[in-house]
Amino acid sequence: MTDWLDTSQETPDTALPRPAQALWWLKKGGYRVGPEWERAHALCQEGEGDLDHDRVHALSHWIEGDMGNAGYWYRRIGETRAADISTEAQRIASEIAHS
Repeated sequence: MTDWLDTSQETPDTALPRPAQALWWLKKGGYRVGPEWERAHALCQEGEGDLDHDRVHALSHWIEGDMGNAGYWYRRIGETRAADISTEAQRIASEIAHS
């Protein structure tokens, strides 16, 4: 994964784009629902309609186990998710890095 996803710090670099910060929070939380997930989800909601925000939003609902909502977001962005959450997070990180 990319260096900006190093979660050894307490918070993400505020210079990162908001979708990158949201993905950072998901990784920091171990790709599980909890306070980090809540932060990531809030960041995603702030930028609804932006492709990178919506990618992370789709992932957040997959992590949550809300497959209907995750499916909605994947259909909305016109993408198919990877085989597992970790691979999908890597794919999204790559997309964000190149946007």
